[in-house]
Amino acid sequence: MAINDLPILSALRTKMQWHQERQRVLAENVSNANTPNFRPSDLVEPKFDNKGANVGGGMGSLGMMRTSATHISVSGGGQSFRGDGGRSGFLTKPAGNSVNLEDQMLKVSANQMDYAAATSLYTRSLGLLKTAIGKR
Repeated sequence: MAINDLPILSALRTKMQWHQERQRVLAENVSNANTPNFRPSDLVEPKFDNKGANVGGGMGSLGMMRTSATHISVSGGGQSFRGDGGRSGFLTKPAGNSVNLEDQMLKVSANQMDYAAATSLYTRSLGLLKTAIGKR
């Protein structure tokens, strides 16, 4: 078994990939803050079992999503994206846009801190494994 195949490291990699993708989605929300009729979106956080396996999909993979009801359904999974359609408690602007910049920037900040924590855990876990096998 390769070091990268350990369940905890795979779960941390999945979490880091999720944070990278969420950063892209949140940046898209901020960049479309003045686009008429734009609705902000966000990602559903991946869930892991006690062994570090992703409950929503395969090991180390992000869940698939359907962007249209006419697409082939994903077996064993649902959508990875959820949009609240502007019903998050904030008023929709007259142009139909429901992006709240303060809310999006709070999410960006929290996402950056969580990514840094996952990266630190991943780095320290690799360091411990290297120490255990005598490579350090």
